[in-house]
Amino acid sequence: MLTPKSSPTPQRLLDAAERLMRTVGLANTTTRAIAREAGCSEAALYKHFTNKEELFVRVLTERSANAGPLMAELAAEPGECAVPERLERIARHASLFYAEAMPLAGSLFAEPSLLNRHREGVRGIGAGPHKVLEALAGCLERERGRGRIRPDADPRAAAALLLGACFQRAFFLHFSGEDTVQPVEEFAPAVARATWAAVGRPDRSA
Repeated sequence: MLTPKSSPTPQRLLDAAERLMRTVGLANTTTRAIAREAGCSEAALYKHFTNKEELFVRVLTERSANAGPLMAELAAEPGECAVPERLERIARHASLFYAEAMPLAGSLFAEPSLLNRHREGVRGIGAGPHKVLEALAGCLERERGRGRIRPDADPRAAAALLLGACFQRAFFLHFSGEDTVQPVEEFAPAVARATWAAVGRPDRSA
């Protein structure tokens, strides 16, 4: 459904970017096509957004149901809930987020030059998929500082363990089929338990 022309230009551009990225793929979506779809000029697009990569990041973070909850969990202060419970919620949201995001970005891998351009564009606005890893590592670092995980635990390795499993589930889901992965209701607590086993203090669960 097309966005009404009376809507603010940034909203029309985001809506247009999302429609194109979901239908023709990120690699085939250009700023010119987005502007045309939104009913405005390409110059108007650049008044509101730095580049196509910013639109992609905004679509992912604002139009994906699990992006907001995932980042909220990662930003929450230590002590607001038991660590295993938080890890389970993070695993759930990350699994669903990666499953939604993978098809949007997949077309980039067919063309190395497009992938390089996308990488540089995302880096230029201070974004990138590594930011989720850094956020979870920071979250676990804060938990370690509060004594809620083992003092010798490696927060970054633990974050990579959890998020890597979530990303792999999304990869298998899309490339091998739904029957090759656990339902997220089973997967998220299992991955959280494995991560907690690697970093948790044996004398406490919170």
